[in-house]
Amino acid sequence: MEQQSAFKSFELDVNQEIIDYLKETSKWSYILSILGFVGIGFMLIGALIMAISGGIANSGFDGAYGAGYAVGVAFVYVVLALVYLFPVLYLFRFSKNMKSALRLSNNQDFKKAFANLKSHYKFIGIFTIVVISLYTLILIGAVVGASLF
Repeated sequence: MEQQSAFKSFELDVNQEIIDYLKETSKWSYILSILGFVGIGFMLIGALIMAISGGIANSGFDGAYGAGYAVGVAFVYVVLALVYLFPVLYLFRFSKNMKSALRLSNNQDFKKAFANLKSHYKFIGIFTIVVISLYTLILIGAVVGASLF
């Protein structure tokens, strides 16, 4: 007969104190996700304004270069808004599912909530690694470029 490890047979005790912590966490994550959606909206509005102003008034730059620059910056804003959308959406889903799980004592929503929280932190972790890697490459490029001159 195969014995289970102590870890596999371990059960978590979700008592009232932990439930209260989760309720408060879901409230704050809801607020942060709403602020994130508002921030994404501002980014998209900024991108639209930049694209329109670049196309009409050339954004104070000379000729076609100004229009191209403004549209390029607008494109970067849209891309950043799309990248920012995923962690905000995961955080919002965590909050929504956690509130539902605690209100209805629903294990399925409880699992969904933590799956979304895991996805949120996984995305943030991978994004952080990518940004640090890019900074490192830029720094190496700058040092190499400076040493050549």
